[in-house]
Formats: sequence, structure tokens, C-alpha cells
Amino acid sequence: MSSTGTAGRPVDHLRRDPALRILAGITLLGCALFFLFAGRQTLQVQIYWAFQVPLDAALALGGWRLRRLAHERYRRFWTMIGFAGGSFTVGDTYHFLSVLISPGEPSLNGGLVQTVFFTIGMSSNVIACLIFPQGLRTARERFIFWLDATTVLVGGGVVAWCFAVNPLGGAHGDRINASLTAALVLVATFSATKVALIKDPPMARIAAWPMVSAAMVQGVSTFLPGHFQTLDHAYVYAIRLLPSVLIALGPWIQVIVLRVGDPRYTAKRRPYSLLPYGMIAITFVVFFMMLPVNASSQLVGATIGVVVIVCLVAGRQLVAFHDNMNLIGRLDVALGELRDQEILLREQASTDGLTGLANRTHFSAEMVRLLDAPAGSGSASMRLADACDLDCGASLLLIDLDDFKTINDTMGHAAGDALLIIVANRLRAAVRADDLVCRLGGDEFAVLLPRTGPDGAGTVAENILRGLAEPIELLQHTVVARASVGLTAARAGDDPSTLLSNADIAMYEAKRRGKGMWVAYTDEMGARISAEAVLIREMGQAIEAGEFTLVYQPIVRLADGVLTSVEALIRWNHPTRGTVPPVEFIPVAERTGQIVAIGRWALQEACRQGAAWMREFPGAVPLSVGVNVAGRQLRDPGLVADVTAALAASGLPAASLTIEVTETAVLDDEESHATMLALRGLGVKLALDDFGTAASSLGLLLTCPVNTLKLDRSFVESITTVGRQAAVATAVSQMAAALEFSSVAEGIETEEQQEVLRSLGYQYGQGYLYSRPAPPGHITALRADDLGRVAIAAT
Repeated sequence: MSSTGTAGRPVDHLRRDPALRILAGITLLGCALFFLFAGRQTLQVQIYWAFQVPLDAALALGGWRLRRLAHERYRRFWTMIGFAGGSFTVGDTYHFLSVLISPGEPSLNGGLVQTVFFTIGMSSNVIACLIFPQGLRTARERFIFWLDATTVLVGGGVVAWCFAVNPLGGAHGDRINASLTAALVLVATFSATKVALIKDPPMARIAAWPMVSAAMVQGVSTFLPGHFQTLDHAYVYAIRLLPSVLIALGPWIQVIVLRVGDPRYTAKRRPYSLLPYGMIAITFVVFFMMLPVNASSQLVGATIGVVVIVCLVAGRQLVAFHDNMNLIGRLDVALGELRDQEILLREQASTDGLTGLANRTHFSAEMVRLLDAPAGSGSASMRLADACDLDCGASLLLIDLDDFKTINDTMGHAAGDALLIIVANRLRAAVRADDLVCRLGGDEFAVLLPRTGPDGAGTVAENILRGLAEPIELLQHTVVARASVGLTAARAGDDPSTLLSNADIAMYEAKRRGKGMWVAYTDEMGARISAEAVLIREMGQAIEAGEFTLVYQPIVRLADGVLTSVEALIRWNHPTRGTVPPVEFIPVAERTGQIVAIGRWALQEACRQGAAWMREFPGAVPLSVGVNVAGRQLRDPGLVADVTAALAASGLPAASLTIEVTETAVLDDEESHATMLALRGLGVKLALDDFGTAASSLGLLLTCPVNTLKLDRSFVESITTVGRQAAVATAVSQMAAALEFSSVAEGIETEEQQEVLRSLGYQYGQGYLYSRPAPPGHITALRADDLGRVAIAAT
């Protein structure tokens, strides 16, 4: 039932309700007049019928008012109650005017017109109660209910027969009216009791019981013996007026219940009803009253025995019912606790424990629900795919904090957790009430935006970035949280995995463009990623398929042009695409981690080839073989073991292997630094490749355990014409000499460049002037030529 007013206990409002005060005043005034004019029966009868009219009208008005206030499913019930009150009003008004104009013999029984309208009204009440849905779902429940109903009706029939239809001695003055009244009252008692006890009644118990009591009082007053059936005493009028008062109170008390809205006063369904047992008791009482005065002792004894046995059996049943109710009560408590635990577990299963946001499981389920919900099922469950056909659409944001690892590493995980909680709160504040914010894991969040197109989603993304950019006080430090946001709009046919994948692509594009921004997904991004996915899959098979090969570029001594070492460079000979340039697959391999396996193969192959050259030219100084190692490999804990295994398997001396790394791979990285120290411990040489191109500190040269500096080709290509490049090249050469490093200049293509670099102090050179990257056979030929020239020069 709905509430239309402020909450509170209905009983606290009964004394203050004006309608109930008026009904109480009418009742008290009528009773006072009955006693005031005691002995004047004609006037008392006129007063009785005069006060019936406002009470009937109160019933009618209460029913019609509840027809508007109550739930839709109760309107038919209250319409029939209001109609019954109207019928009573018409009949009693007519009869009041009759006794007022033509008093006649004083009587509380209505005439023909009043009886007809009373019958119509009472029938309307009974029908309203009987046709109201019982809420019985199973055949067993319906069978039990109708057993109880039949018990009540049979008991009522016995009472009506014995006292009204066929009274003892046949001494009833108005048998037809008494019989009709008795039958209707008994059926009304059953019907009202049904309404009070069913699972979902149209009225609260506090409102139903006055109406039930009205029928009971009416029935009892019909059968009271002696003076109660005469008009000699004032209390007779009061008793006969009381049912009309009680039945009128019910609707107005229900109005208070609806206005106050206290669910504690709605009826609760019991597992059993005492009503059948009460009717059995009444039947036994009637039976004893009907026994003849001169009944034999055998009949009386047998009757008493039957009554006692029935009472004992009924008592035993009631005890069992009581025990069952106690058990049910305990089970209800246990089930309530289980439900509470279930709710708690469900919340824990669907909520991120740190931030209180939805977790990945809940988020995925919600996306599936929204995508699979039938079209037109309401705004809360509109299909995202269907919503895409509307202007408002639906969108997904994927949010990844930038440089969160730095917070964890420098300030500790407690600070990182505190930052995540603050970020979660700011995400909540930046979105709308219907948007779903989720923590997918780590520092990655997602926001589902139903009924939001790309433009609206872009506005939300800007709000999020603006909110995150506000400074945060964290462990007495001020930090600023930045994030990269990927945005994708749902389209027809999308599924949750597609949406997340598209948003992920857009988010990584935002990171690639510089972080701290949002990027919307486009089909071009998807095509690029799809092509990259194919590349990743094929790259994983390339090693086993033997598609990778190594080529080698010579490194010569600038003083005499003798070949002293080579740099191993990887090439991918794709079966359908031809040669795939390293610039296309090496960055992808580093990002996916495949560079570790590829680098392991390259290391083994380079060591094998270096050992083969050493065996081919046994009397010569072994060529040093340089192998490039990416930053991802340096952070791999198995790299040192891989180098050790490759040297052992090939027989190449550790001093003949040079590991080439870039500045960015070792910058401020403790893991990489530790790995390089371990490699130096093996006797392996280390070269800092492409030196001068990264934004590194010169202090790196003091801490990084390298042996060689390799000047990047960008400083060589214009060294003969651009003074600044020559200045940088000179500085690098002087630093290498001062630190006792070997110096190599990359990208030499002309004799003029070679002479300039040699004059600057560079010891070694590498570039197209000497040779392009070539297969091992070409290096063998170059090595043989060098050794031949050296031998000729020696002779």
C-alpha cells in the first residue's frame, strides 16, 4: 500500500482524526438519547433509525474515498463497499422517514424497502469479500482454505437453522427477517475474516477487525434471548446500533493507515486459522442448547464424550500448530540471517573492496544485461545497441592512470591505495547518477554511459580529466593524478568484449600521443590494431618456422680499416609479406614481451656464428659479436642465464660477445643496472648504443657498467657540414677517452666522414662505407681479405 502522508503509527492518529471524532460523537449522542428517553419506545425507534443514516453515509463515503486512495487492485473491493454503504443509506433513510411520518408499532426491524436495500448492500459486501483474490497458489492451499470456509458456513448454517429458520418451539415473531439477517451476518463474518487473514488484504488488520466485529455483534444481537429481543431497555438500542458504528469505522481507519503509511499494521497471514475451531465450539454450544430437557443420561454422556474427544483432538492440533509456528519462526530468523549473508556476499562479489566501485564481474554482467535487454524495456534497461540508433546513444570510457607505478615505487603501496580511493571518489563526482563506474583492476577504471553519444561522452571525459588534475595531498606530498582515457560509442551488434577492446585501443592511442588526454576510437585505429594482432600471432610462430635470420654489419678499426667486430641485426623473412623491416615488428615485440624469446634466439644464433668464425680462422684474434638487447630483456630475470647458456653451448669466449643496449633501456632502472653488472661479471662487454639521442644524464656514464660508446648516426650524417654535430661528436669522443671507453661512430658512408671522425679520436667505425648488413658468408670473405692483407703486410 502506498503512503500519502507522513509516517507514524496509525493508532497515534486515531484520537486526532476528525472523521473518527464525528463517528464517536454520533454514537455517544445516540446512546445518550436512548437512555434519556427510556420508556418512550416510539421516540427511541425514531432516534435509532435517524442515527443509522449518518453511519451508513460514513461507510459509503469511506469506501468511495478509498477507491481513489488505495492501490488499483483494491479499487473494485472498495467500490462495492461504498456501494453497500450507499444502499444502506437509501434503505435506512426511507425507513426513518416512514417511522417519522407514520410511527406505527415500535420495531427495530426494517420494512420491505429497507430489507431490500439492506439485502443488496450486505450482498455487495459479501461479494466484495468473496471475489477478492485469495493469493492461494497451490491446490493444497486452496483445499485447506475451502475446508476452513466450509466449516464456518456449516457452523453458521446450524446456528441460523436452530435460532432463526426453525427456532425451538417455533416462537419467533419475524422468522423470515431473522433468518435472512442471520444468514447474511454469518456469511459476512466469514467474508470479512477472510479479508483480514489473506496474504495481501485490501485493508490493514487494525481496520479489518472493526468490520469483522460488526458482523459478530449483529449476529449475537439477533440471537440474544429474553429482554434483548424486546424494546423495554435502552441498552438494546445501543447494542443494535453498535454494528453500524463498527462497520463505518473500518474504511476511515484504513484511510489513516494509507495516510500514515505504516506497513507494520498490514495483516500477516498465519499458517492456520482459529476460525473453524471457533465455529465448532459454537456448534457444540448450540447442540447442548437444543438437547431436550428430558434427554436420557446415555445421550448426554455420549454427547459429552464426543465433545471432549473433539476438543482434545483440536487441542492437540493447536499444540502442534503452535510448535510448527515456533519452528517456522526460528527458520525465518535463520533464513533472514542467510539472506543477509547472501546480500553481503553478493555485494562483496560485485564490489571492489578498496574503492567501493563496481568490480569487473559486476561491470561485465551489467554490460551484458544492457546489451541483451529487449528493446523498449525502459530507460534503465535500454539495449545499448538499440540506443545507438537514437541521438543519445551509449558510450564506454576506459581510464588508465598515467605513471601510477611511480607512486607505488616511490611512496609505497599504501599511498597508491589511498590515491586509488581518491580517484574513485572523483570519478563518482564527475559522472551522473545513472552512469556506472567500475574498477577493472590495478589502476584501470571504466565508466558505462547509457543514453550518451560521443559528444556527451567527450564532455564526461573532460570532466574526469579536469577533476583528476586537481592536486592531491598524499602522505604530506602534493601529487597530480593524470590519466589516459579511451572512448568508444556502442554500435549495433557490439558485445561487451568488443566495446572494451575498442576503448582499450583508444586508451593506448591516448598514451601514445602523450598521455593525460582522451581519444575516441576510430575504425582506422581498429584496422591498425587488427593488423598488429595478426603480426603478433605470426611473430609467435616465426621462430619455430625458421623465418628469422641474422645479418651482420662490420665494425672496422679506423686506424687501418681492419674488421674487428660485427653487429648482429635480425631480419624476418615472412613467407607471404617478404622481408619485414625491424622497425615494424621490434617495437611490437617489445610491447608484447615476445622480444624475450626472439632475443634469446638471436643471442644463441649470434654466439653460434661467432664461434664458427673463431674455428674457421683459428690463428686470428676472434671477431667480437655485438647483439642488441632491449629494455624488456634487461628486466627479464632469465637474461643472464640465457647468455651463460648461449656462451657455453657455442664455445664463444665471453670477451668476444658485446651486449648493446640503449640509453633509455637503462635509465633509472635498478633491475637493468643489476643485470648489466651480472653480465660484466661473466666477462661480457657492454656497449651503449645510439648514444646522444636520449634525454639522459651524463651521470649515467659514471654508473652504467659499459665498455663502449657508439655515437648515433644522426651526428655523423652531416658532420662535415654542420658545426654543431661536429661539436657533439667531439665531446662524445673526449668523454669516451677520458672514461677509457672504446668509441664507435655509426652511419659512416663517405671517406670524408671517416677522416673527420678518425681525426676526432674515434677508434672504430660502422656504416655503408664498409658494408651493408650482410649474411655470414660475406663477413667470412671480408675477414679472409683482411687477414690476407695483414699477412702480406707482415712479409
